[in-house]
Amino acid sequence: MGAQKPYFTRRNSITLRDLFNQDQKYHNAIVGATKLPQPPSVDSEVDELLQIISKCNRLFTFADPAECTKDQEEKQQNLSQILTFISSSKQSLDSQLLNPLISLISTNIFQPLPVPTNQYLPFDPLEDDLPVMTLLPSWPHLEIIYDILSSLISNTSTKALKRNQLNQTFLSNLLLRFQSEDPRERVKLKTIYHMLYTKFTHERSFMRKTMNNVFLNFVVEPTNERYFGISELLEIYGSIINGFAVPLKEEHKVFFKRVLIPLHKPKGLVAYHRQLCYCVMEFVKKEIQLSEVVLEEVLRFWPLTNCQKEVLLIGELEELVEVLEPVPTQFEKMAVPLCSRITRCLTSCNSQVAERALYIWNNEKFIKLTSNVINEILPLVVAGMESNLNLHWSKSVQQVTTIVKTMLEGMYPDLYSKCIQQLRLQEVQLQKEETKRRLRWKQLEMAT
Repeated sequence: MGAQKPYFTRRNSITLRDLFNQDQKYHNAIVGATKLPQPPSVDSEVDELLQIISKCNRLFTFADPAECTKDQEEKQQNLSQILTFISSSKQSLDSQLLNPLISLISTNIFQPLPVPTNQYLPFDPLEDDLPVMTLLPSWPHLEIIYDILSSLISNTSTKALKRNQLNQTFLSNLLLRFQSEDPRERVKLKTIYHMLYTKFTHERSFMRKTMNNVFLNFVVEPTNERYFGISELLEIYGSIINGFAVPLKEEHKVFFKRVLIPLHKPKGLVAYHRQLCYCVMEFVKKEIQLSEVVLEEVLRFWPLTNCQKEVLLIGELEELVEVLEPVPTQFEKMAVPLCSRITRCLTSCNSQVAERALYIWNNEKFIKLTSNVINEILPLVVAGMESNLNLHWSKSVQQVTTIVKTMLEGMYPDLYSKCIQQLRLQEVQLQKEETKRRLRWKQLEMAT
């Protein structure tokens, strides 16, 4: 008989490699059965964005009843989508996108401005009623366009921007938009233009020159009294002046004397005086000798009938005095003409002007600087205050005058009493001359 077969067959041993191979086959089978979707390629995203950009070149006036509201909302969504793409992009954009984007921005922004309302009435911040301004109905679209431009400037290199139409023509057109009546647009423009000035170092001279032309045009052309954007441009210039090196270059001094100082002349000064005053004081801080130019020109441009301008200019003179505190010798050169003007203002028939001039004597720095030249200026001031106490119609002005008089009498008692005596003698002399004049007239009348 042959050998008996075993009851069970022996299984081959399974190694770790066999288990690994089986697992890999199972994984490949699953992946083959259910293929995962591939992420979209960069080229497809760019193509899609280019299509969206082309759609956004259509302009809406928001005033034409034939325009479809749905299309307006669709454009707003598309612009928001473009802004999101640019803001979230980690890589710099190439010319394939930059060129259409800047073309889109130019098409939407550089449009004719509406005719301004009340073109020849200057804005007066001291009045309670604000002037009626024309707000742009297309602002929902324009706001996003400006945000797109801001993101492009922040996220794109200077060379790439310059290569793709962001040139001097673009900068000039952008500057013209400061004439917009819509304050929301001017705020956006101010931020963007300052960003461009910071980034485009090679165009700074051109940008300053074009801004200077705007200021000069405003001063020279009488029809531009309602020009918008002066305050925003001066605000930009304030930060530029702050960065000027000392000693100042000759071109900067020329700008100060021929462009900045004449801006005190227009009737619309009240709309931008705060920004103008800041620019002037920044120049004086850098070169104290320019204070003489400021005083001379401000006194030359002093208004005769505009009381609100007078109040502003008195405040500017007071600020100039504070800047001169570290250099008292510079103030001494200007003390007499400065105090002469202040004395004329404190006797003004307008109570606001008179009170503002009197309040200067409440400034400790002004008191400190005048102490060195008090013998020259106190007679002028005493004459003005005595005139107020005797003749001024406003009780409020008389009360403030009394307070200032008491303060000065306490500080300089001997000198003040001497000034009063001189004033009395002058009054007696004037009365004698008046009596003589009347006698002459009587003699002439009797002779005829």
